[in-house]
This record gives sequence, structure tokens and C-alpha cells, in this order.
Amino acid sequence: MIDIDKAISTVVKTGKVSLGAKSAIQSAKTGKAKLIISAANCPQNVREDIEYYCKLSNIPLIVYKGSSIDLAAVCGKPFIISALSIKEPGDSEVLRLTKKAEQEDSYGGTE
Repeated sequence: MIDIDKAISTVVKTGKVSLGAKSAIQSAKTGKAKLIISAANCPQNVREDIEYYCKLSNIPLIVYKGSSIDLAAVCGKPFIISALSIKEPGDSEVLRLTKKAEQEDSYGGTE
């Protein structure tokens, strides 16, 4: 089991990330991100934009369970972060989270 908080913290320290919703939308539009993480309380219209462009560019999207304040604390930043895009994972295994999420989706069954 990968600890998402530790993975995000590591990728912020050792990889290349862009912080902020505008940056996440831009990264999703251009397909330059490998993964996008949005906070649970990210504004609905912003999250819909991020989801839309992620689907177009085949970029995985993870909704972080905590608020934008919690996400900022994990990143070690003194301001709120509603979304972040990961361009290079660095020493982190954060990209393995997407594989895990895909496996859970494929075993989820139909409703």
C-alpha cells in the first residue's frame, strides 16, 4: 500500500510539479502532465474542466481525500492548493497510484 501523503510530499521535493488549478487545466490541455491531483473541495466548475481535459489527453486524475489546506500541508506550502499536476515523478512512486486506481476500477463490477 502506497501512502499518498508520502508520495505527494516526495514528488514535490524530488520531481517536477505545477501547483494550482489554472496550471493543472493548462497541463491537461497540452498533455504535459503524467498525473493530476485535485483536492476534495476543489470548486465544481474547475474540477469539471480538469476532468474533461484529462479525459481528452488520457491523463489520470486522482481526487485527494483532504481539503486544499490538507493538500498544501502535504506539499509543504503555506497557501492552499486546489490542484497540482505532476510532470516528472522524481523519486516518488506516485504514478503507481494510478495503476492501483485503474485495477480497482476494472474489478469494480457493473451496476
